[in-house]
Amino acid sequence: MKNLSLYFSVFAIVAIFSLSCGGGGSSNEIAKPTIKWALIPAGKFMMGSPASEVDRSDNESQHEVNLSAFKMSAYEVTFAQYDAFCDATKREKPSDEGWGRGQRPVINVSWDDATAFAEWMGCRLPTEAEWEYACRAGSTTAFNTGDNLTSNQSNYNGNFPYKNNVKDIYYKLSKEVGSFAANKWGLYDMHGNVCEWCSDWYGDYPSSAQTNPKGPSEGFYRVGRGGSWFFTAIGCRSSYRIANYPDYRLNFGFRLVSSK
Repeated sequence: MKNLSLYFSVFAIVAIFSLSCGGGGSSNEIAKPTIKWALIPAGKFMMGSPASEVDRSDNESQHEVNLSAFKMSAYEVTFAQYDAFCDATKREKPSDEGWGRGQRPVINVSWDDATAFAEWMGCRLPTEAEWEYACRAGSTTAFNTGDNLTSNQSNYNGNFPYKNNVKDIYYKLSKEVGSFAANKWGLYDMHGNVCEWCSDWYGDYPSSAQTNPKGPSEGFYRVGRGGSWFFTAIGCRSSYRIANYPDYRLNFGFRLVSSK
């Protein structure tokens, strides 16, 4: 496969912090969940996939993207964290499908649910560009693990591996966050486990270079990324795009971003 160059304006060691998005707050405020952050350096990368990437989709046309530095939650938001939000705001709790709550990633949340939690935390959802940049962590291959994804690296449907790789384990349900190794920037479960909502409306990529893009101003679908426990390996690629109505829930969760 022909690799495309990826440049970074800042090289940084990933730092993980146990802080909430909004800071300390007064003692009268409802205690909010603690978030572990990974610092994502500013830089530029080629978003999308090269024509040589096996099983790529037509909606992944490559284009240069420049991004400012930001913080991303190292883990997908968990049931424990989301349930605290529901308790504080009297919101209905989503189903865990009988698999358990706690440190499993929250599922059955709509885009509006995810956005409401992010706002309650003083944060936001990642843009689609931020998500892919953070997922890749400097890689230009189909996955941040290289040109293959195994069930020792991610929670996906191992019955359908990438290219001609051997079949692997299919766990058939979500797993606790952090069950697999992090990528080079300290982010866990960027491939598989649960699909993750992004802030963008879904639309065609621009052909020109972009700086801190936020996607179309309107649309019918919101973007999801990363694939989930029942996705094939193809659907867990770094560049793979998911378009769903904002009120879709099923296998969707999310993670947070803060520019602070």
